[in-house]
Parts: sequence; structure tokens; C-alpha cells
Amino acid sequence: MQTTVNNLHESPSGDGDMIACSFLPAATQMIYDMGLQHLLQGVTFECPSTALAEKQKVVRCVMEGKNYSSAEIDKIFTASKAQGKSLYYVDEALLEQIQPDIIFTQDTCEVCQIDTKCTTAAVAKLKRQPQIIPVTPGNLQDVYQTAVIIATALGHEAAAYTYLAALQKRTAAILNTLRLHQMPLKRVMLMEWIEPIYNCGHWIPFQIAQAGGIDMLSNPAGYSIVTPWEKVVQYNPEILVIAPCGFHIERAKEEMHLLTQKDNWDTIEAVKTKQVYLADFDLFTQPSASTLVDGVELLAALFHPSLFSVPKHLEDKAQQFFTQYSFAS
Repeated sequence: MQTTVNNLHESPSGDGDMIACSFLPAATQMIYDMGLQHLLQGVTFECPSTALAEKQKVVRCVMEGKNYSSAEIDKIFTASKAQGKSLYYVDEALLEQIQPDIIFTQDTCEVCQIDTKCTTAAVAKLKRQPQIIPVTPGNLQDVYQTAVIIATALGHEAAAYTYLAALQKRTAAILNTLRLHQMPLKRVMLMEWIEPIYNCGHWIPFQIAQAGGIDMLSNPAGYSIVTPWEKVVQYNPEILVIAPCGFHIERAKEEMHLLTQKDNWDTIEAVKTKQVYLADFDLFTQPSASTLVDGVELLAALFHPSLFSVPKHLEDKAQQFFTQYSFAS
């Protein structure tokens, strides 16, 4: 990443504490994880529930509250992009009232969140200009570095290192166990979208690798791309994880018929051995360091149940965020 943070240890407003807005849920989650939420005033409508209960919603979306299908969402975004329009908008009056010193934004995905271009246009109208800090990780290490960028910008750099040390201890334990037992990698595919089918990209292939799997249809550190069904059949994954971006498990279940009705669905090894799983998007496409490490631990228990069980602190989350697909339904 090429994000830089200027000398932000003191607020430009002169009151000693930064006033921040987070325009992406991952940054909001990490701000809370690091105990810096007292500096956060404005958030986006998709931020974690705790933040939505406490902070003001500055960013909204034209699709907010709607229940479009995967195909409809894809068409709406494609049309919006062709017309040079954004699906997101900023409550400019509220932003003027907050008068933030810093706004965290992103450029990883125009569909998932508001981007820097749209944010810059809204900020240009403010009387006092905040600093816009895009955090746009490519791989898992970049996500960890994002925590440092956020904490440093808020004047609390040490909080990031304490946070990351605890997370990296958890992933190191998994990797050490895999090496000790010389476990072969499981052949995995994780789908980020159902209609059309998208492979996984950015940090997700690294999560899969740290959990003891390999996804050879993925695009590590790059964008997920449309992947022909014929390629999925030819690849023949041992384990298939369905985690559409922005979808909770129940929402993903509504679209599973789009896969099960495809030619040669029953020939895929993961289907034959009932190793098809639905997963909540928060474990993968919400790139806060803590949620991605949760995803690694849950994947490890799924890929290698003889070596790993779901950690006690994730038992509730496992029931809520991961489920085996019911072939009887």
C-alpha cells in the first residue's frame, strides 16, 4: 500500500483529540477493536451494530433496505458505473456539523463501499477540509498494516501493535500445527458471488492458505473476477465455501438454487462428500484484522477437523457465521 499519514498526532482543530469519521466498516471495527472509538463520530450505514447504535450515519446507499438478487445487484452496479454515478451518497449537512479532522475511506471495491472519489467530492463543500485517508489493502499483511495506519492517524500507534500481536499469535499457532503434522493442503474454492460466479481475491486466498487450504481459482492480492462454471467443474474442489460479498448466510441460502441447478453440480467432489458450506461475508470481505483472523480459525477447523476445533471464543460466531449446506433442502 502507498497510503501515507502526515503528522496527525494533534488535531487540526486544536483540541488535542482527533475527530474521525469512518466510511468503511472494516476501519470502524478496527477502531473499536483498538479501543479508540471515543475518537469516532460518523460512520456508514453498513458499519457494525455497536457503532450504528452509538455513532451518526453519514454515508447512505441507494440500495439500502432493498432485497435485490445477485444478478440484479450486478446489473445495477454495471449500469451505475457506465453512467459514472455512485451508489453511495454523503449526508453533507451532518458531515459539516461533525467537522471531522480525518475521514477513512477505501478504493478496493466501488460496489461494497463508498470510494475516495465520491468522498472527495462531498468533502470539497465543507468549510474546513479534513484529511482523507484511503485504506486499500491488497493482501492479508496489508490488512494488518491498515490497523497501524488508522491508529497512527488517530495518535495512538501503540494500540495497533498490541492489537496485532494478539492476532498474529493466533494465526502462528495454526501454521505451526499444520507444519508439525505435515498436513496436505485441501483443494478449496471460495465464491465471492453467485450470479455471475466470482472467484475470491485480495486477502482471502491468504486466509485460506493460513488455514491449510489452497484455492487455485483465486486471484491473490488482486480483484475477484467472473469465473466460468466450467472452470469450477474442471477444478473439482474438495471443499466449496459460498460467501457472497455483503450476504449473510440466510440471504445466500436464497440463491443456492442458482448453483444446484447447474450442469454437473452433482459431479463436484465437494458436493459428493457434502463439503459445501455457506459462510457470512463478515469473515472474508469485511477486511478488519480481527474478523479475518476469526475467518482463518474457522476455516482451519473446517479444513482439518482432526487437528483443529472451533476456539471457545468463536463458538457462538461459528454457529451464526458458518453452516454446512443442507442437501435435503
